[in-house]
Amino acid sequence: MIRFLTAGESHGKALTTIIEGFPSNIKIKKSYIDSHLKRRQMGYGRGGRMKIESDKVEILSGIRGGKTLGSPISLLIQNRDWENWKDIMNAEKSFPGTQKISIPRPGHADLVGTSKYNFSDIRNSIERSSARETAARVASGTIARKLLEEFGISIGSYVESIGGIFAMEDFSHNLFENRIRSNFKGWSLSKKADESVVRVLESEQQQKIINKIKAAKKKGDTLGGSFIVVATGVPVGLGSFMHYDRKLDASIASAIMSINAVKGVEIGQGFRTADQFGSKAHDEIIRYENTLKGKTNRSGGIDGGTSTGLPIIVRAAMKPIATLMSPIYSVDFSNMRKVDARRERSDFVAVPACAVIAESMLAWVIAEHFVLKFGGDSVEEMKDNFSSYTNKLFNRIKKNFKK
Repeated sequence: MIRFLTAGESHGKALTTIIEGFPSNIKIKKSYIDSHLKRRQMGYGRGGRMKIESDKVEILSGIRGGKTLGSPISLLIQNRDWENWKDIMNAEKSFPGTQKISIPRPGHADLVGTSKYNFSDIRNSIERSSARETAARVASGTIARKLLEEFGISIGSYVESIGGIFAMEDFSHNLFENRIRSNFKGWSLSKKADESVVRVLESEQQQKIINKIKAAKKKGDTLGGSFIVVATGVPVGLGSFMHYDRKLDASIASAIMSINAVKGVEIGQGFRTADQFGSKAHDEIIRYENTLKGKTNRSGGIDGGTSTGLPIIVRAAMKPIATLMSPIYSVDFSNMRKVDARRERSDFVAVPACAVIAESMLAWVIAEHFVLKFGGDSVEEMKDNFSSYTNKLFNRIKKNFKK
């Protein structure tokens, strides 16, 4: 079983993550992790923090000579903004004049965090609930992504909409109907999307979105949107229907929903299937060379909590950022009076970044189920197990049901 744990505050000295359970001999370079950290920081409409931070990882343990050792991997990402906050965030003492925050922002963790942990300063909630923590998740998920690439599994994403603006072409339809070229890989989606400052696939849509972001900034408002994440090359049989906590789709939904500001997740056509006849919602099974597969992929690559061998397709919805420069009303804890909500430096839109973070979370969940199924202390042992399973799968089915 693989697992990771992150630590660190938004304006603390650094973010750290410890990753456990990966086999030895996975090839990984610092530059590869850094490249995905950089992708997380891209996107039109990001706030001033992105002008300060330029995330790079420091590998502290678990990797030697460009390969994993099988031991726990520890990574560190410095917060450059720490220099401006070292008095406010000092671990040992409070400095005179440090502002105590008493006005919570609606839609953020300010109120619930202060209530749950009995804080006397909302800053204590702000720091850990900030999306800054997701940089450590991307670093962890990049290790998982690298493992999956050893087995031909590729993950990518694109932004479907921002502020209710969709592309003229429904790109997801081709995914659900399995109308994609045979050599399609999830990563090709990301390469195309990364060419856009808002990570969309249509130039006309990009310009409309940029115009709406400009209007939101002028009003002091924020925007949300939706995105799609795709994993290709996933073998049949990850996950299980035997227990509720072994279902692959349940694990994916939990991981994507854990990302800051995500309020909705669906696998495949998801909610759309609720309005359809069964004949239009399910995927006919066909024989394709020496495999059995769905003719379409409306289920998003998962049936019965188990991967089908077709691309895994996840759609998620991100609400608008909770911090508003033209704030709505809140209550000041110091006197319990109605006031404008507090402003905190923030983005105007972060949907492009959220899609990249979701890539890492999807990579992590697939790697988790992959390691559970194929095991092995080294990546070579895992490849032997994987090859034995996949090469004999079709013949085993034929043999088991031969009359």
